[in-house]
Amino acid sequence: MLYLLERFDVGVVHLDLELRVLGMNDFARRSLPVEEKMPFGKIVTSFHPESAKAKVKFLLGQAECPVNNAPPMAMMINIPDRVLLIKVSKLGDAQGATTGYTLVFYDITEVVSKEAVVSSDKESHAGAEKRQLRKIPTIKQNRVLLVDVPSVSFIRSEGHYTWVHTGQGSQFCNLNIGDIESRLDPQLFLRVHRSYIVNLSHVDEIIRDDGRMTLRIMGPTPIEIPVSRGSAPKLLEQLGLAGVVSVKS
Repeated sequence: MLYLLERFDVGVVHLDLELRVLGMNDFARRSLPVEEKMPFGKIVTSFHPESAKAKVKFLLGQAECPVNNAPPMAMMINIPDRVLLIKVSKLGDAQGATTGYTLVFYDITEVVSKEAVVSSDKESHAGAEKRQLRKIPTIKQNRVLLVDVPSVSFIRSEGHYTWVHTGQGSQFCNLNIGDIESRLDPQLFLRVHRSYIVNLSHVDEIIRDDGRMTLRIMGPTPIEIPVSRGSAPKLLEQLGLAGVVSVKS
């Protein structure tokens, strides 16, 4: 990962205390949706989709805290469909008073993604292409760990963030579950519940009880994952069990 980052250009954005953009380098200008004569405004409102604004605010808040060292943050932004690894640091004067912030980012899209695929979602724009993730960027103690997608058993949502579970444990990811879902192979991964995406190749048992369905993934500690009523028919279809196993117990 370090070798790859050394090969990449770095985006640098300078902010004042009011989070207004004072300047940026050429790579940031090319990467962010900055029109040629667009006045520099607040970065949270200018550059990021609604789902990412809370994350940017969190990063800036952590940068201001004198105790915490703000963790790096992976973010999916639609300009178009890029994955940025972002770090924010505060700037101080001779007396240590905060005078502004520097936001530094790497575009790690090529590292974590593979070729684009045409979306089959009827609600998406015709001909829209999305890159599939081959690695999911997770955060552990200020380190970025790239998790191979085939090793993922399931993904659990927690607010704007997710936990990526493998046979070795779970890792925190600050991409939201919708961002991840839209960039996984739909033949292998299925959103079975608003809070869960499951790797179907890791499912060991289907449990039906009183009209409810759950999936069991075996391991040192077996895990049960709820299946929503609306997702059950599609789950059975993708497992090749439609007509063989009833949705109802």
